[in-house]
Amino acid sequence: MKSPGAIAFSILGIDVKYYGILIAIGMATCIIISLRRTTHTAIAKDKLLDGSIIAIIAGIIGARLYYVIFSFEVYKDNIGEIFHIRNGGLAIHGGLILGTLALFAYCKKKNINFLEFADLVIPGVALAQSIGRWGNFFNEEAYGSRTNLPFALNIHGEMVHPTFLYESIWCLLIFIVLSYMFYRKHSFNGQLLFLYGMLYSAERFFVEGLRTDSLYFMGIRQAQLISVVIFLICALLYYSKRKKYIKNNLKT
Repeated sequence: MKSPGAIAFSILGIDVKYYGILIAIGMATCIIISLRRTTHTAIAKDKLLDGSIIAIIAGIIGARLYYVIFSFEVYKDNIGEIFHIRNGGLAIHGGLILGTLALFAYCKKKNINFLEFADLVIPGVALAQSIGRWGNFFNEEAYGSRTNLPFALNIHGEMVHPTFLYESIWCLLIFIVLSYMFYRKHSFNGQLLFLYGMLYSAERFFVEGLRTDSLYFMGIRQAQLISVVIFLICALLYYSKRKKYIKNNLKT
């Protein structure tokens, strides 16, 4: 498996890259799917669109900031390069964290149930990640160590783990599982969000161990560290919400 190159086409001398196209397709797909599912919730379509746009903008900013913070040695002598995101450098954890915080602030301001909103969009977020990860394939980045597996990725003549593919497949499975639960009337608001946090974090922790381009914090792969933190937080919140849900049902 070998990338055909990062550039899809050029317009007026400006290169349009597969990575940007795939991220845009992923975001659009998430919004479209979520819009179709609003009928199963109390979230109005206009509120979904407004909240999604705010979360996407915040997510892009968060993804860039996160990457720059953990790679500041690369940018400290050329601060202007921080704003050139076309040259790469987005971290999904930063996007998820700031995007979630922005959505929480929006829901609070508009008096919308944040957990219900999150459960509505999070399956689509997983699908968007599954689509967007293929941008790494075209960019020949986010790959792993050497392997002899038949589906290995060819990077400059070296066969390596296609870690982007592992994550893409896993995120697609998360989308399927969460979508199934969404239509089966999941037990409590936040259930899908917390499950996503646990499922994605578990996968990212192990796949990150295969990568050769990890960002580090005090000698530790920061993606693994943040995955453990997110997993534990989501597990505790899931347990707490489920316990409360069962207790309330027993009373009735």
